[in-house]
Amino acid sequence: MEKKLLIAVDGSVYSSNTLHYLEQLFAHLDDIHLHLLSVVTCNPPETAREWLNEKELMSTLRPEEQKRFAASRRFLNSAVDRLGRNGIKPDQVTTEIKISTTNPAAEVLRIARKGMFDALVIGRRGVSKLEELIMGSVSSTMFEKCHDVPIWIVDGQVNSRKFLVPVDGSHFTLQAVDHLCYMLKGNPYAEITLFHSAAMFAQKQDLSAGFCEHFLPSDWCQKNCADSDLYFLAPKQMLIDSGFPAKRIHRLETKKGLHPSRQIVRQALIDDFGTIVMGRRDKEIVKGVFGSVTEKVVAMSVDTAVWIVG
Repeated sequence: MEKKLLIAVDGSVYSSNTLHYLEQLFAHLDDIHLHLLSVVTCNPPETAREWLNEKELMSTLRPEEQKRFAASRRFLNSAVDRLGRNGIKPDQVTTEIKISTTNPAAEVLRIARKGMFDALVIGRRGVSKLEELIMGSVSSTMFEKCHDVPIWIVDGQVNSRKFLVPVDGSHFTLQAVDHLCYMLKGNPYAEITLFHSAAMFAQKQDLSAGFCEHFLPSDWCQKNCADSDLYFLAPKQMLIDSGFPAKRIHRLETKKGLHPSRQIVRQALIDDFGTIVMGRRDKEIVKGVFGSVTEKVVAMSVDTAVWIVG
C-alpha cells in the first residue's frame, strides 16, 4: 500500500532540510508518494473573500503576492528535479500551490485532513519556539491542533537513519509504534531503538490487555500482559509482525536524570539518532505539573526529526 505524505514547503532552507530528510529515508523505495504544498496568502477586498474561487483570487494578487506565487512555483519545480536526482522519482511526487485568505496553518491542516495523508511533514525555524515553523505565520496552531494526523517536525539537517522510540507502557506508545510499523514497512535503511527512561518524574503506565489486543493477537497479549517487560515486548512484537527485521530492533534503558524529556533528547544527541517517534496523550487529558513530555522534546531537539502521533 502506498504511503502518502503531505510536505509543507516555502522555498526556505528549512524546506530544503525537510527534502533532505525524506531523501535519506525513502530513496529508491516505490511505495512512497510525496505531495509538496506551498501556501500563498493573499488579502483581497473584504467583500470579495466569500465568493471568489481560487482561480479568480489569482487576479486579485498584489505584485508582492504574485512574486511569492512565482517563487513557490520555481521552488516546487526544482524540488521535483532534486528529489528525482536523489532517488525519489518524479511520478512519486505531486505539487500544489494553494492561494489562501486564511491562516496558512489552518489551510495546511485542512488539506492534510481532506487528503487523508498518512503524515504531515514540516520544517522548523529555530530550536526553542514552536511558533517558528515554516512559512512564518504557521504558529503553534500546527502542533496544538494536529491530533488526528501524525505530524513530523524536522529541525536542521538530519543525516542519521536511526530511530529512537521512547516507550512507557502506555497505549499512546503503541499508537506511535503502529504508525512507525506502517511507515517503515519494507524500509532497508532504518534502525530502531526502543528506549525507556526511569527518570525521577517519569510517569509509570499500565497497558491494558484490551488495548494491547488492538495491535497484537489476543493470545499474545494474554500470555504477556503480566510481564514486567511488556512496555518493551509489545512494541518489539508489533515491529516484527509488520515485517521489520528483529536484528535492527534494539533496547535501551536508563535511570539517569530528573525528567524523561531531557533524557530522550540527550540520548538522541549522544547516539546520533535522526528521528524520535512519540505518542501524544489525548488533548482532553490535563497535563501534569511538569507539562507535556512531547512538547518539551519538540522544543529541545536540534538537528532531529520528531514524529508525533495522536
